[in-house]
Amino acid sequence: QVQLVESGGGLVQAGGSLRLSCAASGSGFAINRMGWYRQAPGKQRELVAQITSGGTIMYSDSVKGRFTISRDNAKNTVFLQMNNLKPEDTAVYYCNAVHGVVIWGQGTQVTVSS
Repeated sequence: QVQLVESGGGLVQAGGSLRLSCAASGSGFAINRMGWYRQAPGKQRELVAQITSGGTIMYSDSVKGRFTISRDNAKNTVFLQMNNLKPEDTAVYYCNAVHGVVIWGQGTQVTVSS
């Protein structure tokens, strides 16, 4: 059974940077699509960025130019480099993997202070 383990959240001032990591364990093959979603208090979960095993990338408009998603296919690990963070980026960030089924990580809190 595939499990996702996230790390790298925390508290940062506006304009700062954080790097999130998500490692998938229990899979002997490259997971088709991995990505990051986020959910702020009182709001719906939304896509932040996703990347396929072939390298196709998609970003939400709100993070384009500030966030960079990348992955290590051999290790089934996905990263999210977040630069120029804004208070509105504050949310719980969830790793997501799709390979026939949808798998979610436990979430990691990102808090950006103004």
